[in-house]
Amino acid sequence: MFSCTRRLEFDAAHRLVAHEGKCANVHGHRYVVDVTCEAKALDTVGRVIDFSVIKEVFGSWIDTHLDHTIILNSSDTKLIELCNSVNKNPVYVVLFDPSAEYLAHHLLKIANDLLFDLHVRVTHLRLYETPNGWADADQRSLY
Repeated sequence: MFSCTRRLEFDAAHRLVAHEGKCANVHGHRYVVDVTCEAKALDTVGRVIDFSVIKEVFGSWIDTHLDHTIILNSSDTKLIELCNSVNKNPVYVVLFDPSAEYLAHHLLKIANDLLFDLHVRVTHLRLYETPNGWADADQRSLY
């Protein structure tokens, strides 16, 4: 097996409704995503996949759905309603409290779905919430 990793970045806010401290408040991060792709064989150029293709496919999904948004749990209905009333398309709604761990798992699934037809498998995704704090998701977390 061969692998390669591409780094992508985005800015977003979130809050953890169930958090016992400050993270229950809306706050923002400069998220960094390291997405690792794997293939059984290299292409004719000697790549698992061109880095620019990862950026074009998965990176554009991130730009469209997450960059400069607020990521909220679907149970946070009043805040979702408020954000939607004052901004243009600012909310990305998930079915969980958007912790780094849950978001990493969520993004791993999305990356796999988006890159599947390109004959690569996303085996690992690391999501940095801060420069010194991150969560990892790998294939085992998909089952």
